[in-house]
Amino acid sequence: MAVYEVYAHPALVKYRTAVCTKATLFVVAVLCVTYIAPLLVAYRSHGFWLKRSSYEEQPSVRFQYQLLLIVATSTSGDYVAWSTFPKFNSLQGNKLRIPSTSAREEDQNQDGKLDRLHLLLELPLRPEEQVYSIQLLLTFSYQLSRMSSVVMQSLLLLQHSSSIPGSQLFLSGDLRLQQREPLLHRGLDTRYNVSIINANSPFSSSYDLAQIIEMYEERNLTTVLSSPNPVWTFGRAAAAPFQLKAVIRYPMDIIRYPFRSPGFWEMIKFAWIQYVSVLLIFLWVFQRVQTFVFQNQVLPTVPVPLLKQHNA
Repeated sequence: MAVYEVYAHPALVKYRTAVCTKATLFVVAVLCVTYIAPLLVAYRSHGFWLKRSSYEEQPSVRFQYQLLLIVATSTSGDYVAWSTFPKFNSLQGNKLRIPSTSAREEDQNQDGKLDRLHLLLELPLRPEEQVYSIQLLLTFSYQLSRMSSVVMQSLLLLQHSSSIPGSQLFLSGDLRLQQREPLLHRGLDTRYNVSIINANSPFSSSYDLAQIIEMYEERNLTTVLSSPNPVWTFGRAAAAPFQLKAVIRYPMDIIRYPFRSPGFWEMIKFAWIQYVSVLLIFLWVFQRVQTFVFQNQVLPTVPVPLLKQHNA
């Protein structure tokens, strides 16, 4: 007559011992190693506490209609200049040349935030003048509000030079945030919400581009034109003005910020994932170690099957 298995279930056995025995010390040691060792492994592998993170946000950017223009009209140092600052213009004398300017900002996706700036500048020139280089400073109002609240004044320097005189310069790029430190996680950061150019100063040193950029780069938060891709066009008619066309986009940017309260739970969530992933391995290993030790009576204990205990 054939014999076959009709049902199976695991047998539970309890192992008992006195309080002060080697078996008790072994269990305590296994528990400590099982739960503490994964914590040490995760911590020593670096990145256990997520102290910094990043997110994407499109900033609220507005062009402030402040410009400072310097154009080299020869290779011997001649130049013409203009700005929206009257004190700067009064210092230029016969070097002052007033261009025709137009600026237009667009909100292409109608989300309430401006997406790009179209700038056109036409500089009148004398027939004997040529353009070899151009430097244009623009100022912006820059705001972040999603996780880190920041309000600041920023600038962009558009510049290009060539050994061949040109008739037009076209620039297209993205306004990007440069961070030397993570942003504050709470409160409103207005450290840099001040005018970058002192428009009331009567001294020419206040409008020196090298000095302005040097002071600006001392800040921890600045903006820069990313991938400008300049296109320099040669050949200008004697009566034609020099043209500068620029398209500056305000795209989504990656913002770095530190984890501080109330970011505590996000930090704990990241640490917990690392801890549990290591803990599962230790649980699997030491579960089998304990089974081997007690089944083979490596440490003396009293095995008590669960069925016998119920029948008693």
